[in-house]
Amino acid sequence: MKNTFGNSISVTIFGESHGEYIGAVLDGMAPGIDVDFEYISHMLTLRRPDGKISTPRKEKDEFKIVSGVLNGKTTGTPITILIPNENVKSGDYSQMRTVARPSHADFTAQCKYHGFQDSRGGGHFSGRITAALTAAGAICKLALEKKGIYIGTHIKKCAGISDRNFDDIFCDIKALNGKTFAVLDDKTEEEMTSAILEAAEDGDSVGGVLETAIIGMPQGVGEPFFDSIESLLSHMMFSIPAVKGVEFGAGFEIADMKGSFANDPMRIKDGKIITLKNNNGGINGGITNGMPIIFRTAIKPTPTIFKPQETVDFVNMCETVLEPKGRHDPAIVHRARVVQDAASAIVICDALSARFGTDWLI
Repeated sequence: MKNTFGNSISVTIFGESHGEYIGAVLDGMAPGIDVDFEYISHMLTLRRPDGKISTPRKEKDEFKIVSGVLNGKTTGTPITILIPNENVKSGDYSQMRTVARPSHADFTAQCKYHGFQDSRGGGHFSGRITAALTAAGAICKLALEKKGIYIGTHIKKCAGISDRNFDDIFCDIKALNGKTFAVLDDKTEEEMTSAILEAAEDGDSVGGVLETAIIGMPQGVGEPFFDSIESLLSHMMFSIPAVKGVEFGAGFEIADMKGSFANDPMRIKDGKIITLKNNNGGINGGITNGMPIIFRTAIKPTPTIFKPQETVDFVNMCETVLEPKGRHDPAIVHRARVVQDAASAIVICDALSARFGTDWLI
């Protein structure tokens, strides 16, 4: 099992949904970087369930940092973060030990781990593990902000309802980082939450699209081909449960444009080279050009729903109908956005450290 991402700065995640702890080890951070426990707690709060549009499972996420931090500063050694699991109901998953939830990882986990996987609450495949990723990413995100690099994600679409585009990106990011339900147009929040509640009442679920902006990036970061900024971000984004698509800049719409429209004209402003448009999402040839990095992810509807679904018992090799029990989200897009922020921060810290050295973040 591969649980580590990154080169100059890496993160390793561990634990299961109903195990004693989940956690992360963040390695490669230079000594002397600020670690703000309240900042980490705030980001974890944005990931936690929120009312009837989320799972009833409530976790306090009272994390501990047991190594790598002293007196609010990184020491340069691996940072180990532990988050206890306290509100578990493993009995709800007894049936699903051998019966696959359609579009979930139950069957593929059986294929890979031959019955030794922890099936309670989805085990290591659960979105619960993203709490640890969020805590590690919060350290990276704050370090980036100290260097003038800001990351923000909004719910671009949910249940077919669209939010507005980024406008004044710095102000938009600042506003988003204080919102539990991250939309830029407050009018869409009520429409989206109503759609989520309607799906929940019907025992169903909805998906959405998250859009992330990263501003303040230096030019010249990233490598051609295998370690392009798009490659690194996409790799990390697809590591977040439920992400089924990633696009940058104009994304798939660029395929329908002519080159004369798709290209981003270049100018010099205040002694700096900029582009007048940003169809390429701040990246050319896999390398940052200094414009905002813009990308979107497609978040699928939560696969565990409260409706009968045709499936199989993969141990007894028979067809059956599953009516899941337990506590599940009718949508996760509103909780996933802070995970996307955190995961992006880890990628950007790693890429910057590869380009300039880990001490650049101090």
